[in-house]
Amino acid sequence: MRHGKYRFIVGFLALPLGLYALFVVWPFIQSIYYSFTDWTGLSPDFKMVGFDNYERMLDDGIFWKSLRHSLLFALVLPVVTLGLALFFAFMINVGGRRRKGGPAISGVRGSAFYKIVYFFPQVLSIAIVSLLFAFAYNPDSGAVNSLLRGIGLDGVQPLWLGDPNLALWCVMAVLVWSTVGFFVVLFSAGMASIPAELYEAALLDGASRATTFFRVTLPLLWDTVQSGWVYMGILALGAESFAVVQIMTTGPGGPDYSTTVMVLYVYQKAFRDGQAAYATTIGVALLIVTLAFAAIVMRLGRRERLEF
Repeated sequence: MRHGKYRFIVGFLALPLGLYALFVVWPFIQSIYYSFTDWTGLSPDFKMVGFDNYERMLDDGIFWKSLRHSLLFALVLPVVTLGLALFFAFMINVGGRRRKGGPAISGVRGSAFYKIVYFFPQVLSIAIVSLLFAFAYNPDSGAVNSLLRGIGLDGVQPLWLGDPNLALWCVMAVLVWSTVGFFVVLFSAGMASIPAELYEAALLDGASRATTFFRVTLPLLWDTVQSGWVYMGILALGAESFAVVQIMTTGPGGPDYSTTVMVLYVYQKAFRDGQAAYATTIGVALLIVTLAFAAIVMRLGRRERLEF
């Protein structure tokens, strides 16, 4: 059985590892290399400039703004999104009242319908979601201000995406709305695998819903929550935040750079300003932030694994 085991393993791993090295690792190495040059991205000619791009980045006020916004995304979005997803999933799967003749553990009435409603945003692409909310946030004809006028709040008519103090929070709200359904389904699948006997035992001991959630559901679901936290943080630092900010905001990234995030700043420097080398420098900083975020979450979230 063990004869040729290692050749078998290497044979299966060689192709995927080769593709990963070619399309993931090698571009990272190239980016780090180009960050030490003055490459414009348009000319094959460039020269080494050492740490000039990194010194420029540290003196760039817009970079620091984008870094603050990206860190805010990475800290706030996972907390809000995963918190809502855990609450919704718990209510759909466990939080219902016991009905006569039904199982001891069940979700609220209409839970099957709620699952469809929560997952619906996943059917739409992030570009479509961004466009819809951009229209909804329009201060003159948008659905949000129209609703406020309809309920008699004519004096409350914010500019939303035009207000530097509100724009970033409006963008975050869109990301929460568009991603929470995915984690509801993910956590629902995890809760479905928890034996019903554990919940029944908790109910017999007089545990409330809150106690059942924190003492039974969350500990047994912790590995899934931790993985979701890392995944949501990467989305917040990467493509999802770029798409929403690029499509919804003025500038994009405005007003007054109030919604500029690191990944958008990389795009603007590379493709708008023709400063590919400086863009890769910011990309290296984004890579470091992403890896640090994942490492911190994995370290702080480490706990004894529970079996059931």
